Amino acid sequence: MELITPGIGLLFWMLLAFSVVLLILKKFAWKPILNALRDRENSIEQALRSADKAREQMAKMQADNEKILAEARLERDKLIKEAREMKDQIISDARQKAIEEGNKMIDAARQAIQHERAAAIEQIREMVTNLSVDIAQKLLQKQLEDEKGQKELIDKVLSQTKLN
Repeated sequence: MELITPGIGLLFWMLLAFSVVLLILKKFAWKPILNALRDRENSIEQALRSADKAREQMAKMQADNEKILAEARLERDKLIKEAREMKDQIISDARQKAIEEGNKMIDAARQAIQHERAAAIEQIREMVTNLSVDIAQKLLQKQLEDEKGQKELIDKVLSQTKLN
């Protein structure tokens, strides 16, 4: 049982050695260890504060970025809308010009057709007149070859003519 229960002398020397080691540690090691722990605690606290500040700055930057993106989207939408309106206006103007040009061309073609038609009618009238004169001349020559035919023609014309 001697192995299980230590003797009083052994306890005394162990307690004395422990006290000496404790005093040496207290005098030389305890303050540097506590200072190192305090420094470590302070550096951890500063790191946490820095991390909080960084997190706040990141949140602020993210909010600013979202705001800038929203403004950029609005600007983009505005530019797209303006471009569409400009495109529609250009197309509308081009259609209107094409319609006006088409109407001008149609009117010019109608006028040209009317002029050509009038010229053709005038030319046909002239030809008919010439042909009529030629036919009448040939008929009159044939009828007026003898004196009897001349008298008959004169009587016929006189009878058809009304006197006022």
